Amino acid sequence: MRDFRWPPPPDGGPRTYGPGPSAPRNGRPALPEPETELVATPHGVRLERLVTGVGEPVTVFAHGLANGIATTRPLGSAVRGRRIFFQFRGHGRSEAPPGPWTYADLARDLRAIADLGGASRALGVSLGAGALTRVVAESPQRFERLVFFLPAVLDQPRPPAARTRLENLLAALASGEASAVAEEVSVELPPAVRNTPAGWAYLRQRLDHLMRDGLAPALATLAEQVAIRDRAALAGVTARTLVIGCVGDDLHPVEAAEQLAAAIPGAVLHVYDRPGVLWTERADLRARISDFLNG
Repeated sequence: MRDFRWPPPPDGGPRTYGPGPSAPRNGRPALPEPETELVATPHGVRLERLVTGVGEPVTVFAHGLANGIATTRPLGSAVRGRRIFFQFRGHGRSEAPPGPWTYADLARDLRAIADLGGASRALGVSLGAGALTRVVAESPQRFERLVFFLPAVLDQPRPPAARTRLENLLAALASGEASAVAEEVSVELPPAVRNTPAGWAYLRQRLDHLMRDGLAPALATLAEQVAIRDRAALAGVTARTLVIGCVGDDLHPVEAAEQLAAAIPGAVLHVYDRPGVLWTERADLRARISDFLNG
């Protein structure tokens, strides 16, 4: 495995140090991003939203920390009905009210988007899974179906690695150096994917979004927060629930997925045997989510 290289080659790469094969480049431009909107919420924070699909059921998708709509959309590509994607406060074009923030604030964002769109189903990724946990702990009958993908926190704070990763990313953004941000984002990619066409495409997309919109510094305090105080609050959840975790992910310990599944009555737990699921098990993951939500 050759080292990650930044800046990328002028023609889009990939390129590696030393001799070796290089993947083909077809020169096709990237597809334009879909147009989003800013919507007012009852709690006074305008949030960026994208609505795709038509009809029922309606599913809301909540992204992970320092991510957003673009990285969450693939999870809903085969889900029937209307799909609502949004950016939490401090992400993308969403407003960033004065902090510090807690998972109660994130749950308020998620609940508002779900209520405004009439969503009966919800999927949360990492940070979004924590916000969704808080929503259903407070309102156990709010949704009919739930998917938690890579939950990272329940009633214990996230591991120190998560705080370090976020602090490094925020520092890179504050520097204004694209190369520094790219270095931090590159660690999200499995080693086998770096310096491949797919890896470069992901890196460019993430870098474009982060350099354009940034991240609110108030997000730093969330790494030390818990989603709920007592997992017993989940005993009343009535929704059919799927929890998806994986082993070997230092930001999303498999224990968090196991504890969440055990706390919600009747929840189904699926654990992948290695990290980087969006890259290594993409087709299976999409089918698993869509089969569950379409069922």
